[in-house]
Amino acid sequence: MSTIEQTKQHIMSTYGRNEVVIVNGHGATCYDAEGKKYIDFGSGIGTTSLGYCNDAWAEAVCTQVKKVQHTSNLFYHQPQAELAEKLCAMTGYSKLFFGNSGAEANECAIKIARKYSFDKYGKGRHTIITLVNSFHGRTITTLSATGQDVFHNYFFPFTEGFRFAEANNIADLYEKLDDTVCGIMIEYVQGEGGVMALQQDFVDEIRKICNEKDILMIADEVQTGVGRTGKLLAGEHYHCKADVTTLAKGLGGGLPIGVCLANEKCADVLGLGAHGSTFGGNPVVCAGAVKVLEFLEQPDMLDGVLEKSKYLREKLSALEEVQEVSGLGMMVGIALKQKKAADVLKACIANGLLVLTAKDRIRLLPPLTISKEELETGTEILCRMIHQA
Repeated sequence: MSTIEQTKQHIMSTYGRNEVVIVNGHGATCYDAEGKKYIDFGSGIGTTSLGYCNDAWAEAVCTQVKKVQHTSNLFYHQPQAELAEKLCAMTGYSKLFFGNSGAEANECAIKIARKYSFDKYGKGRHTIITLVNSFHGRTITTLSATGQDVFHNYFFPFTEGFRFAEANNIADLYEKLDDTVCGIMIEYVQGEGGVMALQQDFVDEIRKICNEKDILMIADEVQTGVGRTGKLLAGEHYHCKADVTTLAKGLGGGLPIGVCLANEKCADVLGLGAHGSTFGGNPVVCAGAVKVLEFLEQPDMLDGVLEKSKYLREKLSALEEVQEVSGLGMMVGIALKQKKAADVLKACIANGLLVLTAKDRIRLLPPLTISKEELETGTEILCRMIHQA
């Protein structure tokens, strides 16, 4: 029985999978079961930030797994402590919580906002404003926080206490405000919502509101964080620091991790027993994440991300069929004039390039370490398929 047949027979059909069986890879290049070569412009939806099987990352992971693979958070271990210290030093946050995914990190952020408000103001101040077209996860609560109607079905009753404002619409944001609001949760670039970046004045107004009303500003940087936009945190582009920031995806380099960072104001809101995770901050994934951060600390690494992004965006913007190139850094959305993103995706796969889609756009999340040759080869295929598909 083939891998595809095995999968279809035994795994729930919750993903729209492409008919490609990936068996190995290095850098931004991978190979399928038939030996066909692909350049990967999706990096596991932004998770393999250093590409496939980066040597330093793989060595750190393999070394750690031979020492101790798990301890539980009833004990201490050095990789977790080292990663926490490095994250706080690099981001300027005071403390953090480790989980296993972006959804878990966002659940933690929601709990911090509600408990912070409960501790200071009592019951009734629990509403969190998120944005229309946002995406914050697939648990019941993070689905409830997601501002897309397509996700608000089947799984009733959804968690109460969420309200949705239109992105970049300051007037609508103020309409959604009242005395029950304890947090405003945003993505600086709405990834699943079409790779759309927020406007500076809108972000500024959110920060102002949160300061004035003692509301926590939460930045979901699950997809935008860890160098994806050419800055360690996308908030740096906006000269904005949220009270709580969540990370996941690219931080683990391909292994599952989620992080909820909190500033001094709310760093101690969650005390003993208020939250927990069996696998959160696992020694193996922490060892790998330390290597990811060490790469981002290298001189010119983030500038290199911006240079690669500039090359990619200029090539795409020059195409007649391309209506708009959106996003920030190496988080790219491509709106087409006539052709369908899904058709271009299929054509790219047939010609050795892996890409993603978001709503009606092509979405690109190449590895941050993609080589010049891989970038040029993949871009040439993509441009040709946009022209031909």
